[in-house]
Amino acid sequence: MNVLGWVMFGFVVGLIARVIMPGKDPMGLLGTIVIGILGALLGGWVGQAMGWYQPEGAAGFVAATVGAVIILGIYYAVSPERRRPKVSQRIKPKDSQRPAA
Repeated sequence: MNVLGWVMFGFVVGLIARVIMPGKDPMGLLGTIVIGILGALLGGWVGQAMGWYQPEGAAGFVAATVGAVIILGIYYAVSPERRRPKVSQRIKPKDSQRPAA
């Protein structure tokens, strides 16, 4: 597969992985492509380790998508922008909801 094919495949797989994983994503087009390509590499590596693919064979579409979802989950776990605020920071009454003193 040529470079343009990898980029297009990574883009499609990355988009599907971002749709599967809920939430707001700060990454753009390049991040989506990288997630998709890394997911395809991870899916191919795991598939070869499990005996599903030959060493020269490429990962299937489903394996690449599952790999991208795993990579995206790891990215969400370590990314400081994706961490949810503590409960005490999320639940703050608005000024209009405070009782009058």
